[in-house]
Amino acid sequence: MNLMEWSKSNVDYGRKLMDSAVEGAREGETDFLRDESLGPYLERSALRAIAPTIIGACVGLLSGYLADKRSRNRTVLYGLLGGAIGFSAGVLWENRNLTASVASGAWKRINKTRDERWFEQNPIDYA
Repeated sequence: MNLMEWSKSNVDYGRKLMDSAVEGAREGETDFLRDESLGPYLERSALRAIAPTIIGACVGLLSGYLADKRSRNRTVLYGLLGGAIGFSAGVLWENRNLTASVASGAWKRINKTRDERWFEQNPIDYA
């Protein structure tokens, strides 16, 4: 096998792996959400992330105030940053089961594709 054939084979295999990962991720999402749409699920997750957002904003405001009591801009900036971090952490936490299902589906499909390639390259002769 020359370099051109080898590179084409590996590019095709990489494309197969990527396609199988995307397909598996979609299956994992569908299995987790069942008949529900993704939009309402994410909306509920965002609403449940309000508490961590408020806590993060308060911690940010407090740290900004304690760092420089004269700078209101820095205090507000720290509050916004703390709120953004809190919101991100809250949304990630609320979606952890969905993320696990999507990742699991993707890995299952990738492993299936890898096994198929291995059997193509290493045929088993039972005769």
